[in-house]
Amino acid sequence: MELILKYFPDLSERQIEQIRQLGELYKEWNQKINVISRKDIDQVYDHHILHSMAIAQFIEFKPGAKILDLGTGGGLPGIPMAILFPETDFVLVDGTRKKITVVQEIAQALGLENVDARHQRAEEIKKEKFDFVICRAVASMDKLIEWSFRLIKEDQQHVWPNGLITLKGGDLRAELKALPKGFYIEKVPLSEFYDEPYFEEKFAIYAQY
Repeated sequence: MELILKYFPDLSERQIEQIRQLGELYKEWNQKINVISRKDIDQVYDHHILHSMAIAQFIEFKPGAKILDLGTGGGLPGIPMAILFPETDFVLVDGTRKKITVVQEIAQALGLENVDARHQRAEEIKKEKFDFVICRAVASMDKLIEWSFRLIKEDQQHVWPNGLITLKGGDLRAELKALPKGFYIEKVPLSEFYDEPYFEEKFAIYAQY
């Protein structure tokens, strides 16, 4: 929690308590259903929760906006984002039912009324539109664009135009170079926001057509 407060010093008491509970809930649920790597669960706050919160360093979601967390797994980055932006609506989808069960239980335990967790794949979403699609290490950029761009609203209300924001790591040059022309891509090093060595090869990738 000290690390969280280092980078997010203006959290309310409720948000601080929710994030504190979130780490404990992940440790508790991970003993039943593996939603975070067993070897990494002790670093849940910095490697997972703080990592997810990096999206909030990149953009501030507006009240009433609708955000899709694609392939949310155990609720990352969607649940930390929902804590940070309580007046923004978050739809968290994943194709693995047991993971969505964990997300639903955690959201309920934290009192997050702005989270709608569904056992659903992106391809099954037909008519809904979202301001942004967010995700964390789900798939290659070409797949993420294929799945998400048809779901993005035309109406704009944010500083950044509506699009895709994904958290990725490692050498992404070949993956980004392979994308078709016509996409605007912004690659933002998380080391711009965080000092810890863990984030040196981590990025927020913003894509907009």
